[in-house]
Amino acid sequence: MVFPLKSIEDFTIDLTQDHELLRNAVREFAENEVRKYVEKGEVERDFPKDLKERAKDLGLYGLDVPTEYNGQGADYLSLLVTAEELSRIWTSFSTFFLIQWMFNQAILKWGNESLKKRYLRDTAKGEKIAAFCNTEPDAGSDVAGIKSTAKKVNDHYVLNARKMFITNGDIADYYLITARTSPPDPKAKWKGITVFIVEREWGVKTVSRIETTGLKASHTAEIMLEDVKVPEENVLGEVDMGFKYAVESFDYARTIVSSQAIGIAQQAFEKLVNYSLQRTAFEKKLAEFELVQQKVSESLDDLETSRLLTYWAGTLYKRGRMQEYIIAASLAKFHSTEAAERIVMRAMTVHGGYGVSVSTGLERLLRDLQILKTYEGTNDIQRISAARQFYYRFMGVKV
Repeated sequence: MVFPLKSIEDFTIDLTQDHELLRNAVREFAENEVRKYVEKGEVERDFPKDLKERAKDLGLYGLDVPTEYNGQGADYLSLLVTAEELSRIWTSFSTFFLIQWMFNQAILKWGNESLKKRYLRDTAKGEKIAAFCNTEPDAGSDVAGIKSTAKKVNDHYVLNARKMFITNGDIADYYLITARTSPPDPKAKWKGITVFIVEREWGVKTVSRIETTGLKASHTAEIMLEDVKVPEENVLGEVDMGFKYAVESFDYARTIVSSQAIGIAQQAFEKLVNYSLQRTAFEKKLAEFELVQQKVSESLDDLETSRLLTYWAGTLYKRGRMQEYIIAASLAKFHSTEAAERIVMRAMTVHGGYGVSVSTGLERLLRDLQILKTYEGTNDIQRISAARQFYYRFMGVKV
């Protein structure tokens, strides 16, 4: 017995040669085309248009969307591979796709055929940009704490909302927006939230671009909706079930964030090793010092443990093993982001004075990780969530 799992076979990972071919293609794109824009893009806080166009050619916008909706028909593990390789070069750029994938998955999972044809076909091709909007000034980790409202008036809803820290918020064409369609029930606060698909031209206003510690090129914004009319047919799924949809969307994204952290860790590890072989001190290469060797081995341990945990979690998702996946995703998220942070810090130490220089790129990796540790569920919340889910799903006890 491998408690809490049923069999040792549950620890296998479903990576194939197709995933390796995808990894090679994305790495080539990242190395040859993405890398040259990173420094300029971070300063200008944007991605060049031709880079986004090239990503369309590669089909990155709709990787796991079925081909009938203009996607590539790939699996969930393909998203992890892609996010890892893009994040190894430019985490901001991979976050741009993370949000696009979240939107696609929500429409695919809960949208009716009409909504899929109207919205999914465009976002899967990259013709339209998407955003996912739940966080508010007083509601972050408390997903059910939102105060945005949607009132039914004849054949439409009138939305009033203020959303914070919305990735792609100032550039999106389509938004998934959570709002209350019923007052919160003191005994079940999660009830009464509904998800709406809202088009920018209907009245979504960008209040401000938010300056963040990391992911400088990621478009993080505050948006506002004031008496915006949304057709009834743009309700996603069932009315009052939006909390469930939002939480499951964050579950879907969580392991992708873990793979982003692996990409950062991989880049930092490569910088650490390469510098240790190039730099000399006291007439010896740094790699010959036992203290440096210790940092290399500890970093390799952190890197590969994170990779195994993340792709294992992704395999559980791919197999539809959601009970186990939800726990594994939380474990992968806090472990991988914090392991990546340790690797970056070791790399900075080995670089000595150069380690604190902006030119090495290490400080950017460290800043980006602070965002990864926060979005799609903070690491502290993931620790609590993993334990509570374990007690509930495998012990039958609510804590």
